[in-house]
Amino acid sequence: MTEIEQQITTWLAEEPLHLKALLQVRELELNDAWLAAGFVRNLIWDRLHGYAQATPLNDIDVVYFNREDCSAQADERYEQRLMKGSPELPWSVKNQARMHERHGHAPYSSSAEAMSHWVEVETAIGARINASGQIELNAPLGLEALFAFSITPNPRHAIPAVFAQRVNDKGWLALWPELKVQEIR
Repeated sequence: MTEIEQQITTWLAEEPLHLKALLQVRELELNDAWLAAGFVRNLIWDRLHGYAQATPLNDIDVVYFNREDCSAQADERYEQRLMKGSPELPWSVKNQARMHERHGHAPYSSSAEAMSHWVEVETAIGARINASGQIELNAPLGLEALFAFSITPNPRHAIPAVFAQRVNDKGWLALWPELKVQEIR
């Protein structure tokens, strides 16, 4: 495990809400499941900005990969199970086996491939507790950008208007003022 990976997993383990959510999702035993996007990204940006408390999450993205049942109803059933255990948490469960349809892509082969198409480089990260009880990370676009105080458009997504709209709507620059928006390359 790299130093960056160790730092992220330590932060996740130290944050009670994050650890609770990781443990709860593990109990679902979903294939290729990760707590992703802002769940990990926001905590990293909080710590880099010196915030003692984690910024509240708008949602907790749970991604998994199951070609056998791509229905939205399956996602809703998993959300309901998570809500029973933690009704105070804003769960959002999405099977990545169908998300390619939303963006007009070829079918994805895994959660990592789906994440590799997300709008921002820094958003393409997930965490889970593995069978050994260890927190592991999935960052198909790498971890370096997360520690560079940047918001970087993903060249694989490459729709500048969507990127700009998300930066504006999410209010990231107000929440984390040291971040800098990078240009599409």
